[in-house]
Amino acid sequence: MKTETLKKRLDKNRPMIAVTIRIPEDVVDDLKRLAPLLGFSGYQPLIRAYIGQGLRVDIERLEGNTVSALIASLKRHGVSDELIHKALSEATHE
Repeated sequence: MKTETLKKRLDKNRPMIAVTIRIPEDVVDDLKRLAPLLGFSGYQPLIRAYIGQGLRVDIERLEGNTVSALIASLKRHGVSDELIHKALSEATHE
């Protein structure tokens, strides 16, 4: 994840939107029980944390797949491993 995107995601004053979702009562009860044990002020922040965690994993997985596909394509077009490595180093050390 890019540094600027990460900084925005860590901002506690980000705009929020209300979302209605149906969750089984027993799951909400479990969330309410676990939230304080995990250091959350309530079950809703815990739900946001779970969603954010899953979202980050999927974004990384999908973006990683895109990067892998790009690397494979560059190799098929004759770009050397050395040049690909140099470009990746430059891109990840913004």
